[in-house]
Amino acid sequence: MASESESTPEKRRLAEEKRNERYVWWYLAYFLFGIHIVAFVMIYAVTHAK
Repeated sequence: MASESESTPEKRRLAEEKRNERYVWWYLAYFLFGIHIVAFVMIYAVTHAK
């Protein structure tokens, strides 16, 4: 798959880009999870308000 003519900095850049992309997906997952927690707490607060 990888050719010998491919430079080392290019490989390093691609590896770093892949790692950064994984971090973005984890951040997005935690963000969406947090939004749902907040939404459920707000729903609970509204439905149990006196």
